Amino acid sequence: ASFWIRTSVVFILWAILFIPVYPELWHTWMNNSNNSHGVLVPIISGYLLWTKREQISRARIGSSTMGLVILVSSLIVYLLALAGQVAVVQRLMVVSTLCGIVLFNYGKDVFRVLAFPLLYLIFMVPVPDSIYGLAAFPLQLFATDVSRVIIQALGIPVLQEGNMLYFAQTQLEVAEACSGLRSMTAFVMLGVLFAYLMDKGFKQRLILILSAIPLAIFANIVRVTGTGILAHFYGSKVARGFLHDFSGLAVFAFGFVLLLIEYMLLNRNRSA
Repeated sequence: ASFWIRTSVVFILWAILFIPVYPELWHTWMNNSNNSHGVLVPIISGYLLWTKREQISRARIGSSTMGLVILVSSLIVYLLALAGQVAVVQRLMVVSTLCGIVLFNYGKDVFRVLAFPLLYLIFMVPVPDSIYGLAAFPLQLFATDVSRVIIQALGIPVLQEGNMLYFAQTQLEVAEACSGLRSMTAFVMLGVLFAYLMDKGFKQRLILILSAIPLAIFANIVRVTGTGILAHFYGSKVARGFLHDFSGLAVFAFGFVLLLIEYMLLNRNRSA
């Protein structure tokens, strides 16, 4: 009983420590579509931890000095990030301190069992806008280029200037939100999860994770091309509002299905 009381107290104190981080993190998940997948990560991680409860009960409980080093270092970095208002570092320290606590209080054997669910929490940390901005523009131009070629191949006259597509009746801007970076982050998150669930070697797992990147780019090109074709026939209003949001969800679902099929094929190969 004292073990569970001590464990509960440690994790309650840990949760209280990061109260300054939660409101802004929640706001980012709910209001920034680039990072909306982040809300799923603690749920997935929690489920994975739950599935490992038997392995945890069999693991030898010990202690690790390395855990204390990670915990103390992370707390110092967290306090500095809090003082300097560096949000991304504060959020990363949520994961880092948790790893330190588990390693210090329960030892290497328990941490080895829980390593993936704990480290998977890194995906809940939103990518800073500055990094998004650097990668988004080249992807915007690439999506616009390829979509223009496909639309022209379908016999629809279109002119391109940068990330703008000009049709006879209307025009379409391929905005930063349509760069495909949003779905890329989400697909890599899913790719890592599928790779972990695979009964495979390192090579197949790496193929699955890396394929998430071209898959996100492909799914996004389908979205931009489809929107362009609809804009040609029905005007630019199709690129805004409900249809824009719906097309984003539809493309994510399309990419998810492709990733799932790839996972099933790669997993089946070995047993066949």
